[in-house]
Amino acid sequence: MPTLHLLRHAKSSWDDLRMRDHDRPLTGRGERAASAMAAWLRQNKVMPDLVLCSSARRTVDTLAAIRSGLPDPLEVLTSRELYEVGAASLLGRLHRVPDDVGVLLLIGHNPGLEDLATALAGPGSAPPACKALGRKFSTGALATLEFDGSWSGLGAGTARLTRFITPKDLV
Repeated sequence: MPTLHLLRHAKSSWDDLRMRDHDRPLTGRGERAASAMAAWLRQNKVMPDLVLCSSARRTVDTLAAIRSGLPDPLEVLTSRELYEVGAASLLGRLHRVPDDVGVLLLIGHNPGLEDLATALAGPGSAPPACKALGRKFSTGALATLEFDGSWSGLGAGTARLTRFITPKDLV
């Protein structure tokens, strides 16, 4: 059963308003939240076969901060095509994931991640996870969805939201 983990980047800095959005780093709070998520990933044996990561500095920094919680070696594809795009574009990228990838971690941005998780979650989703997702897909949060079939067949209502974890849940 394929598993999709959607991780929103950790809290990023707005201290330098002249800085391009793509180049914004994590805040100290974001780094601490990502470190807590790394521990959670390790404890819960989240073992992605592939990581797709936006090329924005805050997503790359988030990946670096959670890396200790992930298996080694690990295939990571960083791409600008995942930067600040909507759910439809993200789903299009997921449709190109090879079927031998059983567990995928996608690190990206809102509102795309939240819209994607909401659209994919269908019958069999865990009510507490749906309720938490409905409140807010906060920075550093992780949604886990499972589905039957192939990545190319993933679509609206075809997955089950099994977990939704926020950094506040980890402290």
